[in-house]
Amino acid sequence: MEYYNYIKALHLIFVITWFAGLFYIPRLFVYQIEAFHKPSPDKEILGRQLKLMAKRLWNIITWPSAILATIFAVWLLIINPFWLKQPWMHVKLVFVLLLFVYHLKTHQFYKQLQRDEVKKTSNFMRLWNEGATFILFAVVFLVILKSALNWVFGVVGIFVLGILLMLGFKIYKNIRSKNPNA
Repeated sequence: MEYYNYIKALHLIFVITWFAGLFYIPRLFVYQIEAFHKPSPDKEILGRQLKLMAKRLWNIITWPSAILATIFAVWLLIINPFWLKQPWMHVKLVFVLLLFVYHLKTHQFYKQLQRDEVKKTSNFMRLWNEGATFILFAVVFLVILKSALNWVFGVVGIFVLGILLMLGFKIYKNIRSKNPNA
């Protein structure tokens, strides 16, 4: 059982790097979409560079981190199946499933932008960027608080956070419309 903490540490490290990729890739999508609408030669120069950056982030950091985080998580559950009997773990696994859905949808956006198919707006991607944040908050609250009543408050807090982020986004959008260089 001494190696349990090593596996747990590796799981946590790869969760962190996975989220780092999920936080940054939509920001690159915003820049790619905005570059797509620029005149030549800026469009081509920026487009090539941003696609390369996205490709490296997605294929070298984000996907491998997702796979390794999952492998170490399954390993932890095999070593300690007690966690699967805990109600908070069931809720956490639902959020992990949502994380995979978010990841796969982000992969779809990635593939489209790599083919220069711009189907979403940069504002949509700014909002999409917050999806991983909600999931991260939910999972951290569940893992730390564990009790049913406490995680309910945590989830309510996530919705409040979402409302605050939406308000912040709307304020930022208004500022940008008045000053495009903001």
